[in-house]
Amino acid sequence: MQGHYNLLFLCTGNSARSIMAEVLANELGHGRFTAWSAGSRPRGQVDPVALQVLQEAGFSTQGLRSKSWSEFAQPGAPEMDLVITVCDSAAGESCPVWPGQPATAHWSIPDPVAATGSDEVVRKAFAQALMALQQRIHLLAALRIEALDRLVLERQVREIGHG
Repeated sequence: MQGHYNLLFLCTGNSARSIMAEVLANELGHGRFTAWSAGSRPRGQVDPVALQVLQEAGFSTQGLRSKSWSEFAQPGAPEMDLVITVCDSAAGESCPVWPGQPATAHWSIPDPVAATGSDEVVRKAFAQALMALQQRIHLLAALRIEALDRLVLERQVREIGHG
């Protein structure tokens, strides 16, 4: 692998965590990454609190949409270099066969959509998910991906998820 990498972040609903990861990888990858997100059972809309937290952190939310992972398993879809699940339920599901056999990893991020309580508690859950993803994507961006074979890349990206 060299230079520019296509990333796909997966979650069940594709309404918060995977969407935030998509935005962060595109912004923090400094042109090295083109990232997308998708869900096994997409909710059909991006969670408004996820959009608000991203905007307040200074990230653009323009063009974001909740979409099915089947879009990325079809002929003509972008070939992925790395597919990362960010929710435990999506990690346990049987994923489509991705064109190009990308490296895969799992990063367990608590679901902020499941947070209950006051508006402040819910917003804090979204902010914590954003911070956890931001830390992991910074570490991913620091990897010399071009120097790694697929198995080593998978191991290192999985280790980032345990941090």
